Amino acid sequence: MTDKSAVKKYLLNLQNNICSALEIEDNKALFHEDKWSRVEGGGGSSRIITNGNVFEKGGVNFSHILGAKLPCSATESRPELEGRSFEAMGVSVVMHPRSPYIPTVHLNVRFFIAESPGEDPVWWFGGGYDLTPYYANPADCLHWHKTAQAACLPFGADVYPSLKKRCDEYFFLKHRNETRGIGGLFFDDLNKYGFNGSFGLMASIGDSFLDAYLPIVQKRKSIPWGDRERKFQLYRRGRYVEFNLVYDRGTLFGLQTDGRVESILMSMPPLVQWVYDWEPLKDSPEAELYDKYLHPREWL
Repeated sequence: MTDKSAVKKYLLNLQNNICSALEIEDNKALFHEDKWSRVEGGGGSSRIITNGNVFEKGGVNFSHILGAKLPCSATESRPELEGRSFEAMGVSVVMHPRSPYIPTVHLNVRFFIAESPGEDPVWWFGGGYDLTPYYANPADCLHWHKTAQAACLPFGADVYPSLKKRCDEYFFLKHRNETRGIGGLFFDDLNKYGFNGSFGLMASIGDSFLDAYLPIVQKRKSIPWGDRERKFQLYRRGRYVEFNLVYDRGTLFGLQTDGRVESILMSMPPLVQWVYDWEPLKDSPEAELYDKYLHPREWL
């Protein structure tokens, strides 16, 4: 039996916990809350932080929306659900740090239920997190993936390798032939553990997010940086924009359900550059990102 109220309670608490921890880490800026409602049903709370000591821009959004018909982004892989009404709720996090030595980070955890009169409801969980460094190092990558592995381990030794592989495949820019970053976890259509087990895996991943990310922020935020590092950061942020506007299912789902555009596009960085036909110098720190980190690999 599904318990939508338990999922919603968890997601709201997760939003609060993440915002509180990130505000403490930034030690300057606070999240501004923007509550919104949707004509067709539901609404949410967008919390945005800008111009902080650590975070140049970021968002921690909660949404709970209802609709009379699932959009094509949700039924493309499951055509049998076409025409069903739906509820969707989730928390989405994207943080763009000021320092080029701190990676951009993304988390999303969500729950869907699709219903039709006279038929059993169909529900599933989805989400995951991934890390997008500009100047990467093995220690951060190892910590990130070890934390992800630990979050999955109670649900089986095969879960982390499976979700890690799906993440590498999903966060891949086909037109660039490179990954968005060093990966992490990605899952969708999850219901095979039953409601409690599937909810438990989603919650374990959500709860591990701060443990995975904050130690990296704390180690890297005091490293000096200059104009060269900043220009590379702005250039690489362009890849983030390209992925989210071309491939990201969450962005497409939000736009196809007439979602709130400001909340959907909160993942966009505040500043970005596209430089024509730019390539890193051979053996440079910038080239190292391309050579060692923008290809799927085993970290553990």
